[in-house]
Amino acid sequence: MKVAILGTGAIAHHHADAVHALAQQPGLEQVELVAAVDIDAARAEEFATRHSAPRHGTDLQALLDDGDVDVLHICTPPSLHLEQARAALAAGVHVVVEKPAVLSLEQIDALAEAERASTATVTQIVQHRFGPGALRLRRMLADGTLGRPLVATCDTMWFRPPEYFEVPWRGRFDTEGGGPTMGHGIHQFDLMLSILGDWSEVRAMAGRLARHVDTEDVSMAMVRLQSGAMASITNSLLSPRQTSSLRFDTERATVELHHLYGYDDEHWTVTPAPGHEDVTRLWADDVVATRGTAVDEGRSGHLGQLVPTYRALVAGEAPPAAIADVRGSLELAAAIYRSAFTGSPVSRGEICPGDPFYASMGGTGAPWPPVKDTGEGL
Repeated sequence: MKVAILGTGAIAHHHADAVHALAQQPGLEQVELVAAVDIDAARAEEFATRHSAPRHGTDLQALLDDGDVDVLHICTPPSLHLEQARAALAAGVHVVVEKPAVLSLEQIDALAEAERASTATVTQIVQHRFGPGALRLRRMLADGTLGRPLVATCDTMWFRPPEYFEVPWRGRFDTEGGGPTMGHGIHQFDLMLSILGDWSEVRAMAGRLARHVDTEDVSMAMVRLQSGAMASITNSLLSPRQTSSLRFDTERATVELHHLYGYDDEHWTVTPAPGHEDVTRLWADDVVATRGTAVDEGRSGHLGQLVPTYRALVAGEAPPAAIADVRGSLELAAAIYRSAFTGSPVSRGEICPGDPFYASMGGTGAPWPPVKDTGEGL
């Protein structure tokens, strides 16, 4: 597998490090980073030198036309993802794309159509799904150890100062897709959905409280899962004490995860319900049993997702986190925006072609007034 990375910003370095580490995994010894592409020629050259890629340039199509690439990792701003992925798929090149894969439900359906017409596949980075704690929690729910899930909370409480939004494509529906709901919190509620299953209904609020952006800077939602379980979701870029927190209350235990941008086994805690103290022991036993088997040092990093992804590609199978697997999280983001903007609940499957929120997360437009400068640097 010959790999190229498109876009050489901060997240691309995580991809490059993971691609190099893939070659240390059984059956993936031939995975090789061969090229870096960026609109800034100097930055592409610097990235290629740092990560020992023999080729660099500014022309994606020229790279694809040469036919010497098997997988393209797309690490560019979200508004560029669809057309770049289409170009790769048309060339028969597999696509690994950073979140969000695209900006809207309309675009993800267009991407799925391009994939159907290609011999190649698309997978989106959702690395938190593949950390050992998440895998353990899914196993213990599936085998009945934890009983039925009942209640969940999912909070992405981050802080981004005003200068963060000076990057031209940030804080805009047309280039970033949305605010913290789309660009930040989606990692956590994607993890939540991967554990609890599909959602059925959402009621939400959102606001632009303190940042001069086109999108929201905070949103809150109440979600009913198809299983009947209920969850709350908060997405904020205004929280000085930053944390990413998920809590799962089941019939037999409370399982909690508190981290920031990545977790390991130490970030999980289990509190058993009365009479089910064995749950704590079973969780601890599984931690010991799986220690040393995780490919990313027990963390929820890119390598943890890329190992099963590349093994699937080598075997000619569909990779995990394919378009169909991640569409539900994107649809939940669209539903949060629609409910917040219209004041009405939204059911799964309700946002269809012709609905303004199908074409854009901004939909009918934000109902809140612009932020007024208080003189305190907001």
